[in-house]
Amino acid sequence: MSDSQTTSSPATAHGAPTDRAAPASDAGPDAARAARAATPAWELLLPSVALPARQRGRALQRALRDAITSGRIAGGTRLPASRELAADLGVSRGLITDAYEQLTAEGYLRSGQGAGTWVSGAVRCAVPAGPERTDDAREPAVGFLPGTPDLSLFPRAAWTAAHRRALARLPHEALGYPDPRGLPELREALAGLLTRRRGVVADPERIVVCSGVAQALTLVGAVLAGRGGGPLLAAGAAPAPARGGAGGGRWAGAAATEAVGSARGTAAPPTPDQDRPRVALEDPGTAAYRGLFAAVGVDAVPLAVGAEGIDPAELAATGARGAVLTPSHQFPSGIAYSARRRSGLLDWARAADGLLVEDDYDGDFRYDRAPVGALQGLDPGRVVYTGSVSKSLAPGLRLGWMVVPRPLVDEVVERKRTMDLGHPVLDQALFADLIGRGDYDRQLRRCQRAYRERRDALVTALAEHFPGTRVTGIAAGLHVIAHLPERHGPRESFLARAQRAGVALAPLDAYACGTAPELHARPGVRLVLGYAHLSPSRIVAAVRQLRHPDR
Repeated sequence: MSDSQTTSSPATAHGAPTDRAAPASDAGPDAARAARAATPAWELLLPSVALPARQRGRALQRALRDAITSGRIAGGTRLPASRELAADLGVSRGLITDAYEQLTAEGYLRSGQGAGTWVSGAVRCAVPAGPERTDDAREPAVGFLPGTPDLSLFPRAAWTAAHRRALARLPHEALGYPDPRGLPELREALAGLLTRRRGVVADPERIVVCSGVAQALTLVGAVLAGRGGGPLLAAGAAPAPARGGAGGGRWAGAAATEAVGSARGTAAPPTPDQDRPRVALEDPGTAAYRGLFAAVGVDAVPLAVGAEGIDPAELAATGARGAVLTPSHQFPSGIAYSARRRSGLLDWARAADGLLVEDDYDGDFRYDRAPVGALQGLDPGRVVYTGSVSKSLAPGLRLGWMVVPRPLVDEVVERKRTMDLGHPVLDQALFADLIGRGDYDRQLRRCQRAYRERRDALVTALAEHFPGTRVTGIAAGLHVIAHLPERHGPRESFLARAQRAGVALAPLDAYACGTAPELHARPGVRLVLGYAHLSPSRIVAAVRQLRHPDR
């Protein structure tokens, strides 16, 4: 790059650029006007050259780059000659020359023989986006939206101590590419935990550590899509792929994955006349599951949840290969599947060569009744059991597990390998430490005490401020269903008043998928009220605000 800029006048004491217009090839009329209007103060570069000598070069480049991208030096601005800027800043000319050359290479500056150095007209400064408001509604100050635990209960001290112990104990080789099934010591710890607390038949060899229930469902969907209409768990099912070792680097297991794809039709898109497999979802339920299955080529079919759960006969009529259930505490209705329904669903799975997926999303929180054991314990060969720490610790950890029927284990593991090469080792070692030392059980007891107190505060506040309200689903979980008397309706008016009062609410029918019309037909206001993330005092204040929004 040329440093010859003899036609330009020297920079002023404040480093203002000259008024010479930019070459037509470098900037248009707008850039030229910007160059004439811009008067950048080169003093903005002074802090970078005040640093120790070894740090000055990169600091100067960073300061000049930031000034350009932030708009403090506009596109089309001519920069002082390297000699002049060096003299103004009191540094060597080579430092300035290096900075100009680096930013020219990156595209922030343009230069030419005898034409000087200019800020490129192609640079567009970042403009901070202002807040968007679609209406004049009051922003919710508090929300009863379900699904979020109290993140302030996260055991920071225990987590930090476990982190130190795990780092000290892990051998160097354990930090390589992990076994996609999960760290052996975590799978051992989970097997004991799930057997003891939830009655799960949990062989460590059938446990796969994953990024929460969402990934578990995605893996199950991928297996269903790969099997198509062929056998799933019955005799004659496609043989499982050979499982590679835990190591081998980035592409370990690629050959086995390719073989699985060719054998089961996943190496190429399905033919147009091939039926997409179906999976049944509870209605009302978690609508996001539909998208997870659609992403791997599986259609979701909603099934209405009755007082005892979904009807096995209706499930059989859908032609689905599987069904996702929350049988211990159905979300969002709060019911527990009856023994009759559980037995009927297992009979369907055996007769139809189907698969049940149990989402035990809040199975650790039971207050007024004995825990309902996991459905998987009744037939581990037909049920995939899934769970996570999203409610007990924090959803941001993205740490969960699935217990898989033996015929599907290797295929699930291979899908997990190709999806993300395995779960982070350090997080697994840390969680295994928490379980092994009893810290996780202590955390569960701590959360249960806190959440029981909050549930009681909510039920009491509803009885005081909304007399006649019927509250269901209170024996377990982190939310309740509140059936308000009809005098508080209609639903739309009540939700509008709540929004004006600054209280976010979720009506029960917001979780409907269309097969449960009675959710929309019933009069009155029915709400899904999540309480785990709110202190008792905030719960009481929010319910009072709902009843008296103008106070």
